[in-house]
Amino acid sequence: MAQILQLATPFLMLLVLIILGLGLWNMARGGDMNLSQKLMRYRVLAQAIAVAAMVAAVYYTRA
Repeated sequence: MAQILQLATPFLMLLVLIILGLGLWNMARGGDMNLSQKLMRYRVLAQAIAVAAMVAAVYYTRA
């Protein structure tokens, strides 16, 4: 279980970075503000999942 979480963590962090970049790019080019809001909400959700995966990986590694 710990190995799966350790492998998933970098993927989840990359996902957060991609969503953040898309949201910032959309805002910078003056795109749809509703899309920017949705992307930032998705970023927060992905970030929460990434943090939970990191905490779980540390927990299962130490157990």
